[in-house]
Amino acid sequence: MMPPLLTLIVLLPLAAALLSSLLPARLARGLALAAMLLVLLLSSLVLFSFEPAGPRFQFVERWPWIAGLGVHWSLAVDGLSVLFLPATALLFIGALTVSWHRGADAPRLEYGLLLALQSATLGIFCAVDLILFFLFWELSLIPVYFLLARRGVSADAPRVAARYVLLMLAGGFPLLLAFIELGSGAGSFDLPVLLERPLALDRQRVVLVLMLFAFALKVPLVPLHTWLPQFALAAPGTLTAVLLGLKVGAFALIRLAVPLAPDAAQEWHWLLAGLGTVTLLYGAVGILAHGNLRVGLAYASICHVGLATLGLSTLSAQGVHGAISLLLSFSVAAGGAMLLLECLRQRTGSTDVRSLGGVAQSMPLLAAGVLICGLAGVGMPGTSSFPAEFLLILAALDRYTGAGMAALFGLAIAAAAFLALYRKAFYGPASHPAVLGAADLDRREWLVLVALIVMIVGIGVYPSPWLDIVRPAAEAWAAALSA
Repeated sequence: MMPPLLTLIVLLPLAAALLSSLLPARLARGLALAAMLLVLLLSSLVLFSFEPAGPRFQFVERWPWIAGLGVHWSLAVDGLSVLFLPATALLFIGALTVSWHRGADAPRLEYGLLLALQSATLGIFCAVDLILFFLFWELSLIPVYFLLARRGVSADAPRVAARYVLLMLAGGFPLLLAFIELGSGAGSFDLPVLLERPLALDRQRVVLVLMLFAFALKVPLVPLHTWLPQFALAAPGTLTAVLLGLKVGAFALIRLAVPLAPDAAQEWHWLLAGLGTVTLLYGAVGILAHGNLRVGLAYASICHVGLATLGLSTLSAQGVHGAISLLLSFSVAAGGAMLLLECLRQRTGSTDVRSLGGVAQSMPLLAAGVLICGLAGVGMPGTSSFPAEFLLILAALDRYTGAGMAALFGLAIAAAAFLALYRKAFYGPASHPAVLGAADLDRREWLVLVALIVMIVGIGVYPSPWLDIVRPAAEAWAAALSA
């Protein structure tokens, strides 16, 4: 009998977080790394055992939890979620590695909070009971708040942390209402059951509006995006890398919002398309308006989740296939870029282009890594994002020619804006002492860089294995909408 792998994957980081509170900081750091490596091993085992052509939901684990309300501890993965497990594990390992040099100066609480956040994030990707999903969704706010408020890199980090949590709590209330509406209407909170028992159209409209608000706030989509640039500037780069790299809000739109309100989604597909297009263009222009690399990366993230939302709005297998693939590439490209920018901030004290210049002279490895991650972010052929962006553009042009052309224009602006920021920061005049005297990546950080390059180039050159895992689930997703 196979052990409950998904339960182990979800709860192992949380158990390590509790144990780390009893250990000295250096031992807590080692425990955190061991737990994250074990999660990566178990996630890889799930991935290699997953059968894309098999049942939609696999590795199903279901036990009664709140029996009186029909709520279960119910976990499973499908082709839309299985790749996010190793992606999450790798990104958290990278985040821990980048902050490794702090050693005993880092409090035990920081490692515990990072592990708790990993546990909640993995739970979001695995939960197939709506109340369990909501529990993980809300629990993720606690470690984010304390990591930002206590370890932020700007004076107003506590204020930004409070604002972030209040905004997400504001989104959590309508999300819970939507789940209650779904559960009361179908008599179950189990996702596979709810997919087979769609609500009447008028109730679907209510559910879609509630979930769209909650998830769009997390994605974020314009005009609910204002927290992200402030967050990127105030938070430690390791935390921002996790939020930028793992777009749980966009994943939830694909996994829950559209499939659970299929008729309403088909009726209001234009709303999703409009939000996606506006977000894409706004994010691209936003990069031009800011001179800080971290803020620029945040706007680039906004731009590309707009593209994913536009592809999702086509309600086609090609669109959702491209959207999931782009979100997965985010964990490597955007997450990796933010980790490298954190290395830059630790060495120079800033990621503002006015305080940089000539970084490539003193830190050539770091400069090369940021360039490769940035090129992957803008969809350079041969990088991990190109297959996803290609699928999304084709889907958008097929359904909305005007929006598809606008997306191409916005992506061109984003690429030009990134290259302009990069040139000023890394190849401008080398006149700042902090930059001239900075050391390049150390051995641990160099290993993170090598892993990023291998994944970015490997997936970009040979994307078939990755795409083949997602394709059957994307086709089933689209077929269920048209049934």
